Amino acid sequence: MTTYMLVLTIIAVAIVLFALGYTLAVTKTQKRLKGELDTSIPGKVQEGIYQRNPVFITFFAFAVLVLLLIIFTAIYW
Repeated sequence: MTTYMLVLTIIAVAIVLFALGYTLAVTKTQKRLKGELDTSIPGKVQEGIYQRNPVFITFFAFAVLVLLLIIFTAIYW
């Protein structure tokens, strides 16, 4: 793997980790403010707060695609 690919990989992983950490912080803040909201959240939604959250699904899919791209590039380049 060239230095260029290594730098791009490190930057991509850093962005994903920062975004995931920021998203976790926001969700914890929302969870703390739960008592101050006007309406209640249905039980099904509360149970799957992380599993069905489209932001987490997007981050996971992006991370998998980046890893597949890195592996593909490392093998065939």
